[in-house]
Amino acid sequence: MDRALKAARASGSLNLSNRSLREVPNEVYKSLDAVGEDENWWEAVELQKLILAHNNIEALKEDLRNLPLLTVLNVSHNKLSHLPSAIGELHMLKSLDVSFNSIMEIPEEIGSAASLIKFDCSNNRLSYLPVSLGKCMELSELKASNNNISSLPEDLANCSKLSKLDVEGNKLTMLPDNFIASCTALTELNASKNMLSSIPDSIGCLSRLIRLDLHQNRISSIPSSIKGCSSLLEFYMGNNALSSLPADIGSLTKLGTFDLHSNQLKEYPVEACTLHLSVLDLSNNSLSSLPPEIGLMNTLRKLLLVGNPLRTLRSSLVSGPTHALLKYLRSRLPTDEESAETTAVKEDVVAMIARLSLTSKELSLAGLGLGAVPSDVWKSSDITRVNLSENSIEELPNELSSCVSLEALILSKNKIKEWPGAILMSLPKLSCLKLDGNPLRKIPSDGFRAVSKLQILDLSGAAGSLPENPTFSSLPELQELYLRRMQISVVPSDILTLQQLKVLDLGQNSLQSIPESVKYLTSLAELDLSDNNMSSVPPELGLLEPNLQVLKLDGNPLRSIRRTILDRGTKAILKYLKDKIVEQ
Repeated sequence: MDRALKAARASGSLNLSNRSLREVPNEVYKSLDAVGEDENWWEAVELQKLILAHNNIEALKEDLRNLPLLTVLNVSHNKLSHLPSAIGELHMLKSLDVSFNSIMEIPEEIGSAASLIKFDCSNNRLSYLPVSLGKCMELSELKASNNNISSLPEDLANCSKLSKLDVEGNKLTMLPDNFIASCTALTELNASKNMLSSIPDSIGCLSRLIRLDLHQNRISSIPSSIKGCSSLLEFYMGNNALSSLPADIGSLTKLGTFDLHSNQLKEYPVEACTLHLSVLDLSNNSLSSLPPEIGLMNTLRKLLLVGNPLRTLRSSLVSGPTHALLKYLRSRLPTDEESAETTAVKEDVVAMIARLSLTSKELSLAGLGLGAVPSDVWKSSDITRVNLSENSIEELPNELSSCVSLEALILSKNKIKEWPGAILMSLPKLSCLKLDGNPLRKIPSDGFRAVSKLQILDLSGAAGSLPENPTFSSLPELQELYLRRMQISVVPSDILTLQQLKVLDLGQNSLQSIPESVKYLTSLAELDLSDNNMSSVPPELGLLEPNLQVLKLDGNPLRSIRRTILDRGTKAILKYLKDKIVEQ
């Protein structure tokens, strides 16, 4: 203890956490009075940071006032039942943590701690917060979760700098309208697990709000003013009593996570299909159908629907992968003449995605049925990833040439016929190019020179597009090469020069053999030779055994390897082939 106190007098910081203390040593309250003979009193520093967490302390003395320069006080995880009024005399205090105690009330004197920025009184036995807390004008973070608080003091509205408020797990029945209207600096609000029956209309004043958690309350509706929360990224409304959603919810263009599970929703509004969501939880509601426009939400990675009486969707779709469900919903959209409403939704989606690309550096217009890329989507030249897959695009837009920072270009499943060499030449950082599923004509013999930095190339399904002697050697950094369904009968020799190649997919072609020199592809981790016409494979393939983890040979009329070995998987096959070399 003496050593810790001596160090504290030199640094101004004292950490006595996890010491099984039942009380605060008196020396702490008067650390400067205990300067030792071997210390220079004029070099002693007053205590500024005091950590007493994880002890068994039952009380703090009023002597706390003897530490006027204290800026950080942490007495969390103790056995405190109250705080001394002297807490108000710590005018320099910026951070106070009294969480995980048994405190019944916070003294009104707390309002005199005018420098307070962070206050954590969570997991206590508080039934109210002191009115004087509204005098802490610098307060930025207030955490009062897991208490018995039934209302918030009106004066708390004076804390205009409040950016994070956590009152989860209390007994709140309402959020004061004037309080919410005043807290315009709020970025995070957690009032989950309370008894709230409504959301105040003033919620729209919180334009900086990023995370709003109101799950497990009794809320029956979301006000249309929610559209004012223009910065909202996460919105949690699970376990409430919502029966509908306002159309204005579609205005939350930055929203990425929307949790609506365990409510009473009977429909999902078409207007909300413009949201750029990655997660949408609609499980355990009363939905009998879904608008097909949800299929246009191409950023959606997780859509949860279990527990709904859906009549228009097969159970396998509901419980299956999200991308399959979205594809099905897209197929339900009008195909001959799209309704004006659907067209408007699509235009809104495109416009929204374009705006988001300014911050995300990604532009994803996949699966929107576009015949051409609108010229007004190119909001930034700093885009690093463009996904135009699953459309009907025939020509790439010239604007793409200005995206000099582009690293990934996904063009899968379109109608592109010509190798876009001129545009590719202007993309010096391009490392991923996917043109699979396009009716590509013959690629120029020097076509790959335009993309010499490629690490991933997918030309699958572009049958007949490879020149007679494709110069894969122009792609020395290539790590993944996909050439499925290309009608290839002979492995292009240049592929065997790619020393960094890790994935090679030659499945569903017409190969009758592969050359022995495949052994030089020592970096290969995955080799797909499935569904070809090979009756044998060279034993030298076994030399790839240290790195090769996946070898697919199914769908070939193999005679040189017994079925029992094939059924045992890659390691067994490679060992068998390697042993054949030794025998020879």
